[in-house]
Amino acid sequence: MNTSHAHSCEASTADVFGVEFGRGADGMAVARVGDLVFAMLPSRDGHLLASAWRSRPLAEFRRDDFYSYHGSIEDEAAFRARMIEQAEHCRDLQALARQTVRMNCNTPWGPSQGATIYAEGVVSHTTAGHGGFKLSSDRNAAVHPLLRADDGFYEEDAAWAIVALTFPDLFTRYERKVADKTVRDSWPDAWETIFGRSLAPGQSHEKDARAFARAHAGDWVVISAIRSEHHAGMTEVIATLGGTRDNRATERRFLVPSADYAAGRFGFVIDATKHAAYHGPSSFVSWLGRTV
Repeated sequence: MNTSHAHSCEASTADVFGVEFGRGADGMAVARVGDLVFAMLPSRDGHLLASAWRSRPLAEFRRDDFYSYHGSIEDEAAFRARMIEQAEHCRDLQALARQTVRMNCNTPWGPSQGATIYAEGVVSHTTAGHGGFKLSSDRNAAVHPLLRADDGFYEEDAAWAIVALTFPDLFTRYERKVADKTVRDSWPDAWETIFGRSLAPGQSHEKDARAFARAHAGDWVVISAIRSEHHAGMTEVIATLGGTRDNRATERRFLVPSADYAAGRFGFVIDATKHAAYHGPSSFVSWLGRTV
């Protein structure tokens, strides 16, 4: 569950549930929520949401102070909305009053090094390298059969969202929002069955990936790309039919203008009318000495 940065919500000021907005020393938008300071950092593709744990005036923060990253953020309006949501998340966490304890038990990810009790039979474990939830047999029986893990363990990257979907009252509004998106993205068929409606294009990564695969099963889809050392302004790509990544799949090379090449959400589709098949010297080490 990638919300760990939001769990340190105690603050030393009276305005524990508020947001302090400001500008850092580099002119970037910054905000303090509890003990954490967030920033909207410029990046090559837009902006990144970053955080740091520091206690000093917002105006003194510089880009190098931020060491935790939480994905992209569209613009300053989105940053402000996300910070208000973060403060709301902190309020909800305070109200839930989860208990942190030590438990001597094993998990699929190794021995538990710490546990958070969400409710009786709903425990989140951390280990040296990973973590996730363990549900009691009674709690696990409440999970929809399409999503249920037989052993009652739900790892923290995606499967935690199944627990949140099943027991929404044990999670914050922000966590429920993230969980709903995670289930839609990873288990769209189960989501549609549970809620009795279909997901539209753009509402599920997995469902969109399937649609892309069907639409381009007969097209050459790029699986690897590199700036050409032999043709200025061009990108040399390796493509397979449907983007299949298999040692037995037939590979072909093409030259694509670098200005046009973008990997895209599910892969770059070769346009035979624009992108020439390439048989010359390769910039790929794996293709040195090979012929098409």
